[in-house]
Amino acid sequence: MSAYRVVQWATGTIGSRALRAVVEHPGLDLAGVYVHSAEKAGRDAGELCGIDTTVGVTATQDLREVQALGADCVLYMPLLCDVDEVCRILESGANVVTTRGEFHHPPSMNPDVRKRVEAACERGGTSIHSTGSSPGFITEAVPLMLTSIARRLDSLTIDEYADLSQRPSPELLFAVMGFGAAPAAFDEGRLSHARTSFGPSLRLVADALSLPLDSLEAGGELATARRRVRIAAGELAAGTVAAQRLTVTGLHASRPLLSFRATWYCTTDLDPAWALHDTGWHISVDSDAPLEVGLRFPVPLDRMAAVSPAYTANRAVNAVPFVCAAQPGIRTTRELPQITATLGPASTG
Repeated sequence: MSAYRVVQWATGTIGSRALRAVVEHPGLDLAGVYVHSAEKAGRDAGELCGIDTTVGVTATQDLREVQALGADCVLYMPLLCDVDEVCRILESGANVVTTRGEFHHPPSMNPDVRKRVEAACERGGTSIHSTGSSPGFITEAVPLMLTSIARRLDSLTIDEYADLSQRPSPELLFAVMGFGAAPAAFDEGRLSHARTSFGPSLRLVADALSLPLDSLEAGGELATARRRVRIAAGELAAGTVAAQRLTVTGLHASRPLLSFRATWYCTTDLDPAWALHDTGWHISVDSDAPLEVGLRFPVPLDRMAAVSPAYTANRAVNAVPFVCAAQPGIRTTRELPQITATLGPASTG
């Protein structure tokens, strides 16, 4: 079969990594690049994703140019989701794979938005799919695989760990995440964001297992530095926030069934002491076929910021052929075939 023609929409941290993956993919052809800044418009795709050679596709800020390309799929990766944009893309006949989290579980969506997007899919004969590393791979694909050898599930917990001690991003760590501040009550806005980000994945898995969730609960914990510590982003004083844990739990029959727990830390010398793992994931399955599974990122901490975008971007790029082949509509991990990567030469014809 011929290669799928793909547009990369936005070239931030994840988008630029996805752009490079499309250029290098044996079964995809880069049809276009959409950017938000005038500074990037008109530049070659190779320059935008760090490839030394010229690709021959220049970036545009004109949505009409993108629609006129007749692409098979748009990799939609903006900072914020614009439903009007998404509907126009779908209506133009292009499928959408997105790392935005709005489409993981259609029943969790705003009903009016869901209706608009499904109508756009119907008019364009297209489909849309949300994916990534987390949420996505670790909150949907992996739990569904691990429970495929069970006949009873008592609980499943996904732990995500991130050692941020070598992350050179003071604005992110101090201004946005609140590290280095005096401990206080966990911000309700962040708890709400956690429910919105990871709750739909938990509901998707529960529905697939015929164990629908009654409700979602979210909570947060903080730990402080026992002594002054220097990290790549700056300095943490003793007694200030040095670790955070966000937990989203889905209840079935009034009992915790599925949980996602994210633990971010800047030092291991904490008060209170927390059990910590290296950056990566740990999944605990309590069932008639119990499992403990660890997935560690074997990357030096000073290279983590450069390597980690691949986990999210590659999942989306690998999903393109499966989404293009899907029936029109909002398609989830539950409905699509298992995503497999095409790493060798693509067939032509």
